[in-house]
Amino acid sequence: MGKRLHRWLCVLLVALCASAEAQLRLLTEDAPPMSFIRDGEPSGFAIEVVRALLARTGDTGQIELMPWTRALYLAQQDEDIALFSTVRTPEREDKFHWVGPIVVGTTSFYSLKARKLVIDTLQQAAASGPLALPKQWYTYETLSAKGFTNLYGVPSSKQMMTMLKHGRVNLIATEDLTLAGELAAVELKPQDVTAHVPFMRSAYYIAFSPQTSVVRVVRWQRALQQMREDGSLEAILRRWLPHAPMPPMEP
Repeated sequence: MGKRLHRWLCVLLVALCASAEAQLRLLTEDAPPMSFIRDGEPSGFAIEVVRALLARTGDTGQIELMPWTRALYLAQQDEDIALFSTVRTPEREDKFHWVGPIVVGTTSFYSLKARKLVIDTLQQAAASGPLALPKQWYTYETLSAKGFTNLYGVPSSKQMMTMLKHGRVNLIATEDLTLAGELAAVELKPQDVTAHVPFMRSAYYIAFSPQTSVVRVVRWQRALQQMREDGSLEAILRRWLPHAPMPPMEP
């Protein structure tokens, strides 16, 4: 009887803490199938995971789609803001509290299949002429650090794909998770491009602003762990990304 009472008191305490906390702002970008607008409502793999976590934690929150640069800025300014889906990097480690990972993706170079390019090494990619990339992406930072001097910074993934489609660049670099959606935005299909040299594997997280309560962050990580254990995370993953591997478990 004592253990049961203690368990119920813990549940009540968590519920009271959740009710006293502010509503979350949950910021993401237009990046199908991870997050996008369908029939006027946010949809996608990451959106569904975040909604499931809201339900499990008892938190309330508003999901907002906006340009990534603005979302990244806001998530570092105020408390109770979460940014998703975010690559966890050494440079960003101390700027956020991290919940995840929720998915893992692989970044490769891509060219138009009609060009019949052969790119087998990073050195060949670096010497291929202008390579379009959104300047705010971590991929841009990574390739810059590797010594790439041919990067052509653009404001969005759609601009990157437009330049590829019209032959203004030979190569782009993007994730396997979002490739089809990015191509569709400019009326291309995956069979229209050739993949070259997978060079980066990234784990994606929900990044909470540093001022956010650690209690809230821990509650979200525990809820995500429960989703892993009961199979609900994998079920969502299979609906949206049937070939993606399950992300590794956080210690």
